[in-house]
Amino acid sequence: MNRGQSFLLLLIGAVALLTLFIILPFIEYVIAAVILGYILYPLHDRLTARIDGIDARVSEGVASMVSAVALILASIVAVILPLAYISLVFIRDLTAIATGESELDVVAIEEQLAETLGEEVDIATWIAEAGDVLFEALFGGFSGFFAGVLRASLGLALVLFLVYYVLQEGPEFVEWLRSILPLPADVTDDLFTKVDATTWGVVIGHISVAILQAVVAGVGLWLAGIPNVVFWTFVMAVLALLPLIGAFLVWGPAAIYLVVVVDQTTAGVLLALYGIAVVSMVDNYARPIVIDKQAHLNPGIILVGVFGGIYSIGFTGLFVGPIVIGVLAATLETFREDYDAM
Repeated sequence: MNRGQSFLLLLIGAVALLTLFIILPFIEYVIAAVILGYILYPLHDRLTARIDGIDARVSEGVASMVSAVALILASIVAVILPLAYISLVFIRDLTAIATGESELDVVAIEEQLAETLGEEVDIATWIAEAGDVLFEALFGGFSGFFAGVLRASLGLALVLFLVYYVLQEGPEFVEWLRSILPLPADVTDDLFTKVDATTWGVVIGHISVAILQAVVAGVGLWLAGIPNVVFWTFVMAVLALLPLIGAFLVWGPAAIYLVVVVDQTTAGVLLALYGIAVVSMVDNYARPIVIDKQAHLNPGIILVGVFGGIYSIGFTGLFVGPIVIGVLAATLETFREDYDAM
């Protein structure tokens, strides 16, 4: 390696570190845009061909632009608005709890607990303190909350713009990435095929299992007579992306609410049994089957990747963690198949 090559590699490394430093504050949104664009691209490809076929006067570039904009608007309606609504309701209720203005029938709960435990419990003060601590931990207080809202708004705008360019320029980027890899064409094709299968299995597997589990749990809430079932089903669809504990954060307290607050012991017990026997089994069996079938990853490895990813980069780490581990496995498998025998 001569001096010019060494300098160029050093420059590439320095610029790469500087680029990482610049995008690091919004890395979670960048990853979210890439994942959303990856999910939408098959639909984008079909919709572009459909629009192009409807009117021969429409060029392929215009059809691609129309398709990308239409899919982004559909994503806003189907994904972003429900998530924003759930977040606003959560923040509103958490703020009400922290300020002691919640609509919980605290007196009835305290009476039930006193009757059960044999002593009075000041649950109103405990709930207010717990809500205040949780609000402080999640948002850093009210100042941190407004800063978080501003950052989330900028991040959301960034996601929408990046999704558009992922849909428009994604294939060209993949081809460029293929061209710069110093690997034979057949090895590159094998590696990209494995990585694509792993990524698709992890992303679609998580989403499909979460939706299935939320619907199953929503049926249980509806049968038990819990109000606002549609809203809580949306909440569980988001929470169910977390393995093991996701949907339980809704149906578990709902069962307790039925038993302790409204004195519907039979409904509460049946909901708890339904959650343990049916809802939890969807997570324990469907998730490994759906994800492992495509990604070829052990369920234990997937679980480690999920929690490690969430801890490292936030919510999108739910997908990134298993994908990174899957890419490592795909790379090792490609090396074993294409180079180990040489």
